[in-house]
Formats: sequence, structure tokens, C-alpha cells
Amino acid sequence: MSESDVSDQGDALVRVGGVVFAVGAVATAATVVPLLIGAEPLPTAAYVVSMLMGVGFAIAGAGLARSVVHQRRRDRAAMRERARTQAAR
Repeated sequence: MSESDVSDQGDALVRVGGVVFAVGAVATAATVVPLLIGAEPLPTAAYVVSMLMGVGFAIAGAGLARSVVHQRRRDRAAMRERARTQAAR
């Protein structure tokens, strides 16, 4: 697995997390609006779907953490390489 594959996976997790979060946000808005206007509350399934906001946030956070770890590894490798070239001089 190349370095860009790991970075791309982290970026993909952030995108997927954003989409899941958006779905949860729409579901949350859909469940709150009937309560505010005095209409009949939605079924329990709608409230369960609104919990996707938290799931999406967690997925995006995992992708961000994966990207950070990958970036730190790449930076450390570059620093080691720079130190080797300076020591060879």
C-alpha cells in the first residue's frame, strides 16, 4: 500500500463521514420540526436515523486521525532522510 493510498483512505473517511452526518442532520431537522409546530411526532425510526449525526462525526474524526498519523509518518521519514543527507556531507 503506497503512502497516497493511506492518505486517500483518510480523505475518503472524512467525505463519507460528512455525508452520513448530513443525512443525520436532515433527519434531526425532520424530527424536530413536527414537535415545534405541534404536529404528530414522527415514528421512532426517524429518531434512530437522526443518530447518524454522531456516527458521521465519528467516521470523519477517524478519517482525520488517520490522515494526521499518515502525515506525521511522512514528515518523520523526510526528516530522517534529510538528516542522512546532511550526515553524508
